[in-house]
Amino acid sequence: MMFNSSTLFLLILFILGYIGKNQSIMIAVYILLGIKLLRLDESVFPFLQQKGMAIGITIITISVLIPIATGEIGFKELLDSAKSYYGWIALGSGLFVALVARGGLDLLANDPHLTSALVMGTIIAVVFLQGVAVGPLIGAGIAYMIMRIVDFFIAS
Repeated sequence: MMFNSSTLFLLILFILGYIGKNQSIMIAVYILLGIKLLRLDESVFPFLQQKGMAIGITIITISVLIPIATGEIGFKELLDSAKSYYGWIALGSGLFVALVARGGLDLLANDPHLTSALVMGTIIAVVFLQGVAVGPLIGAGIAYMIMRIVDFFIAS
């Protein structure tokens, strides 16, 4: 593994993860450095860059659906949640976030230069604010939504 600016950047992120007690950042950096060390980066990085988000979303979805699969949550709980305004707020929030994330996918695909700013914002939140690293997709969706609002008023 050649020591270059990307390796230095990853090491700094590892240290920040350690300082911020963020195990997810540390594990991610450790895996990426391992891939570089084994010189698999040219074949593995493009795959992870292209499919990683979908794989991660699938893993998160599986985790969320486990209570349904185990029978812990069933139709009774679903119907009970519809009887409270918290349940309706949760339903609306889920709809909103999914729609916002759709715009984020478009933004990340069509404006990849914005990805670095989104990633940096996510890293800052994860390392220093105990955020969760789903930020780039949701962040891109929120950015997309705000950009469309700003464009609407600027174009008017």
